[in-house]
Amino acid sequence: MDHQLTRELNERFGILFHDGDLLEQAFTHSSYVNEHRQLKLADNERLEFLGDAILELLVSDYLYREFPQLPEGKLTKMRAAIVREDSLSKFAKECHFDQYVKLGKGEENSGGRERPALLCDLFEAFLGSLYLDQGLAAAKAFIETVVFPKIAAGAFSHEMDHKTRLQELLQRRGDVQIEYRLVKEEGPAHDRIFWTEVYADGERIGEGQGRSKKLAEQSAAEAALAKL
Repeated sequence: MDHQLTRELNERFGILFHDGDLLEQAFTHSSYVNEHRQLKLADNERLEFLGDAILELLVSDYLYREFPQLPEGKLTKMRAAIVREDSLSKFAKECHFDQYVKLGKGEENSGGRERPALLCDLFEAFLGSLYLDQGLAAAKAFIETVVFPKIAAGAFSHEMDHKTRLQELLQRRGDVQIEYRLVKEEGPAHDRIFWTEVYADGERIGEGQGRSKKLAEQSAAEAALAKL
């Protein structure tokens, strides 16, 4: 077991595995297993299968709750953008998982540590191992730390960037001053709700709410677009 990995998981995410073998399996690529058959190790492919399903469930649940106005088609496109290979490989690198995966010499020499498909599988395998070790709540807490803030910040909002659409619509008529005003926020820090109003040249044209200021602004812009 890589003690640097366990230390970083604990310090960055508050995660301490009960079953160290599960964690080691999550970070063991099939190429390493093939080159070390005498060790009788298990690779991470089965864990990847499990983690893929868990990730899709957690992301689907989050999108369903956070974007009540989005139709099924747009929710599906947004989820696809979040769980696709290049997105998950970036999450894996942000978590420094690329530094700890065990690769065979051939895979290492061919740049496997930077390969998006491998890193995507690694991220899903880790999630699968975390689920088996500590349950769905722990897996969700990890995703809430790593993935959900990016969604809330609009990193995957290509399908629902209402603020840009509203600006384009209003400025067709000339220069318009658009202002978003936070009018209220309620709830504990981990479950806060924000209410925002949007104004065009001082006239209120929409209002909305969300679990972050940016989501509340998107909701207000969506309401304004519906009126306009």
